[in-house]
Amino acid sequence: MASHVAKRLLAGERIVIVNAEKAVISGSKKSIVEEYKDHVLAKRRLKDPEKGPKKIRRPDLIVKLTVRGMLPYKKPRGLEAYKRLKVYIGVPREYEGSPMIKVEEADASKLSLRKFMTVGELAALFGWPPPKA
Repeated sequence: MASHVAKRLLAGERIVIVNAEKAVISGSKKSIVEEYKDHVLAKRRLKDPEKGPKKIRRPDLIVKLTVRGMLPYKKPRGLEAYKRLKVYIGVPREYEGSPMIKVEEADASKLSLRKFMTVGELAALFGWPPPKA
């Protein structure tokens, strides 16, 4: 999904992703968790680890930063594309009546191995408390 979103952002579209916690990451749960630990959670300062960089646990930020990694965000074109992206946990009130477009190429049913994990499950493993309904 993230690569399709990045391409459409670079083409000039405004994109709003809702239900970010339901986005799917392909691969075995063990490999996904290990990779996330190595690349994201291992970054810390030796002098004062409490000062940061802070660990990303929210599903909306995980999805947003995944898309950002696929954009040339340090260049003006990529930065403008990144500003056109909005990511939300759940469906905000302003988008409840709007038609939702599902990216068919990125559907979990198309995975060959059926091994996947949702972003919400990954975030919950690292301490994200889901919002109370």
